[in-house]
This record gives sequence, structure tokens and C-alpha cells, in this order.
Amino acid sequence: MHYDEKLKQISDYVSLFFIQHHDPRLFYHNIEHTRDMADKAAQIAAHYGLDEHDRFVIAASAWFHDVGYLLVEPQVHELKSAEVAEAWLKQAGIREEDILTITQCILSTKMPQRPGTQLEKIICDADLYHLGKEDFWERSKLLRKEMEALTKKDISGADWRINTIALMESHHYHTDYCVELLNACKARNLEELKKRHEQKAQEKAQEQIAKTESATVVPFNMEGGPRSEQAVQKVKKPKNKKGKNQPERGVETMFRITAANQQRLSNQADNKAHIMISVNSIIISVALALIVRKLDENRNLTIPTLILLVMNTITIIYSVLATRPKVPTGGVSGMVTREEIDNQKGNLLFFGDFFKMDFEDYKYGMAKMMENRDYLYGTMVRDVYLHGKVLAKKFRLLQISYTIFMYGLALSIVAYAISIIYTNI
Repeated sequence: MHYDEKLKQISDYVSLFFIQHHDPRLFYHNIEHTRDMADKAAQIAAHYGLDEHDRFVIAASAWFHDVGYLLVEPQVHELKSAEVAEAWLKQAGIREEDILTITQCILSTKMPQRPGTQLEKIICDADLYHLGKEDFWERSKLLRKEMEALTKKDISGADWRINTIALMESHHYHTDYCVELLNACKARNLEELKKRHEQKAQEKAQEQIAKTESATVVPFNMEGGPRSEQAVQKVKKPKNKKGKNQPERGVETMFRITAANQQRLSNQADNKAHIMISVNSIIISVALALIVRKLDENRNLTIPTLILLVMNTITIIYSVLATRPKVPTGGVSGMVTREEIDNQKGNLLFFGDFFKMDFEDYKYGMAKMMENRDYLYGTMVRDVYLHGKVLAKKFRLLQISYTIFMYGLALSIVAYAISIIYTNI
């Protein structure tokens, strides 16, 4: 069996499946998670030196393991994923024993995980690989957002932290490779999560105490006489321990929300560009395989085919341009001098402005920025502005890409129709 060819067909099928059954509520269990898990599963399989057949089983299981999220409720998605995988694999001519092994690997990812074979252990560890990585926090936020969207209920931060702590305490990696590679970071993530939970609980308790004390203030003094208005306000309003030059909570919240929104929009742009690249790549592959080779027999289809391929190529080019990495340096070539820092110039929050600086100079600049509220806020405002300019360019290129795809596809279909009708006449 040509395993590489079959895996290419599986990845194309699953990618198209996620596009056709797109669910905007799946912020975590989407095609990006599927690709990432397939990569992690391949990494673990390579460590153990598995043969080509076992690597195929691992990869196929990883690609199919979450397609059920697009069709049924999360509680039974593993069973549906196994059904979809079984139906496609049978149609593709995969052996029955291999199909059974793949479906068992998919079913083994159901929580709580109880893998039996080595292949099942690899799949289970790849599925929860992120628990032992630095991006655990970002993925946890996406998963919480997804659960809120699917259940149509708000999940409090306390409840989410409690459930996540319970999951991490009950979970353990099944392969020696992941135990050695991920356990230390997983322990740090768990400890940090517990600290955050305790801190939030203490803050909530202090707020409750403050509310209680404020509610019990009465306008009378110890002698029974009326308490002055100034005295009442003094008890009701806690002292502000922060200095005048410290950032206010509202401003911090504004910057945090703006940064999160811009990051979310950037991720959306990248996902949209990837959809365009995937769809047009599939169309080009099909056209080259089924149409171009037969143009000698059907010369009337030459022009429509050229229109289709040119449209696909231009669409892919604009989509790639929208996601192509670029390191703007703002005219300082990755270097901010101390003189510029003293003059409150240069963006020390963006790596493109400081990646060539010595650590001591960078440390000096950050200290200066943290001491000066205007410098700090000015830099943050500049960073938000420049990020917005990048987003604008991304979405402009994406708009061109989608427009070319929409009109080009319609034009090619009309051209095919005219060519066929003209030939029949």
C-alpha cells in the first residue's frame, strides 16, 4: 500500500470536511488542532521508530479523531469520528484489521483516557500534548470559549479553573517520551493554575468583606450622635494604595482587550487565508489530474480550464501574501539606542525594534519605560496602532483573494457551460 498517498488523501478529505461542515463555535477543536495533533503524534511515533504501517495508523487516527465535533454533541463525538473514519477507510480500500485499529485509537481518546496498546497511548498523549507546553494558557482560553458557545452558558473563571485542575491532577502521560518531555512543564502549569485560583479566591473574599463593611456603615457615632458625611465616605471608600502615576485598571483593561481582539482578528485572517489556499490547491490538483491530461481529446475545454487554473493561482498568491511573515523595523534596523530611549523613541514592546539590542540596553529601556507612565502608554498605543495597520493590510489582501475566487469561479463555470453547449451544437 502507498501509505504516503493514502495519508495525503486523508488529510485533504478531513480538511475539506472541516470546511464543508464549518462550525464557528469550535474555537479549539478545529482543523488547526487536528493538524497540530497529527504533527505531535508523528513526532512521538518517530521517537519510537515505528514502521511505515504503524505510522500510517497513528496519522489516520489523528486526522479523523475530532471530525465528530462537526456532526454531534461533544459527549459522543469520538464514536461519530470513528464512524466517519470507518466509512471513508472502507471506501478507500483499507484492510479491515487496520480500520479496526484506527477506530480503536480514536475511541481511546475519550475521557478518562484508558489506552491499551502502544498506538493508543501515542494518540492519547498527542491529544493532550498541550497540557505540558507553554501555550497551555492560550489553548485553555480557547477551550473555555468553545464550551461556552456550545452549551450557551457562561462558565465562571473559578469553575473553569477547578475543572481544569481536576483534569490535570487526574491525567498522566502514557508514553515514556511524553513523561520525560512534558511532565515538568505540566507540573509548572498546574502549580501556576492553583496559585491563580487561590489568588482569585482571596480577592473575591476581600471584595465580599469590603462590601459587607460598606453595607454595615451607619450614620451615627459612638455617642449616638450623627456621623459626619466625611466620616461615612471615609469608611465606605477604601484607600487607593496605588500612586497617581500607576496605570489605572480601566486603561489596563482597555489595552488588554484591544490586544486580545487584534490577536483574534489576526488568527481569523490566517484561518481564512488557509481556507483559500487549501480549497484552491485541491481544485488545482483535481483539474490537473482529471482535466488537463484529457485536453487533447477535449480541446473545447482549454480556455475554461486556463481560466480556472489562473484564478486558483492568483487567489493562492494573494492568500499567501496575506500570511507571509514580515519583520518591520520602523527604520531602526532592530536597534534602539539609549539616546532614543531617553527621548522616549522606539518600540521596546515589538521584537522588530529591539532584536539586535544588547540585553543590558534593553533592560535599561524597559526600566525607563516602567518608570514613565507617558512613555509606557505611548509605546503601547504605538504598538496597537502598528498592529492595526498590519491587520488592515491582511484583510485587504484577503478581500482581493476572496473576490478573485468568487468571480473567477463563476466565470470558469460559465465558460465550461458555454464550451459544452457550443460543442454539442
